[in-house]
Amino acid sequence: MKENVQAEKKYNKWIVVLSIVIPLVVAALFRVKVDWELPVFLPPIYATINAITALVLIIAVVMIKKGNRKVHEKLMKFAIILSALFLVMYVLYHMTSESTSYEGSYRGIYLFILISHIVLSIGVIPFVLITYVRAISNNFERHKKIAKITFPLWLYVAITGVIVYIMISPYY
Repeated sequence: MKENVQAEKKYNKWIVVLSIVIPLVVAALFRVKVDWELPVFLPPIYATINAITALVLIIAVVMIKKGNRKVHEKLMKFAIILSALFLVMYVLYHMTSESTSYEGSYRGIYLFILISHIVLSIGVIPFVLITYVRAISNNFERHKKIAKITFPLWLYVAITGVIVYIMISPYY
């Protein structure tokens, strides 16, 4: 157990750095506008990636509850890759396109979902990283404890990403 915690500690600096740097870089890139014509319209693509992420997260939890750790591990790595791909596409879209305003009659609901999505998407970064590090450090008891927090947060972010897209899509 002690060696597992030691293995975790070597990643702590990276978790802190990435948890701060990723949101700061994303915020900075939002201010950068480039005059590129993208070959595809990204919002439905990254909304689909969010939907797939949600599905992968749910299947991964089912797999671990069935005792299939190898499949769970592969699915969780895939969910991390999907989330990173989403983030790249999301930033690329906002660097090349003007923001779209929601003009519907459910503006308050839309803003609540959007703001909670954004805040939790930033907040979930260290949770995902810590959960992953505890797994790769074979500290499964501590991994399970934090995964019970990480899973619903990450799932909420993935699902609300889809909801935000559906709500804003008529205004693109």
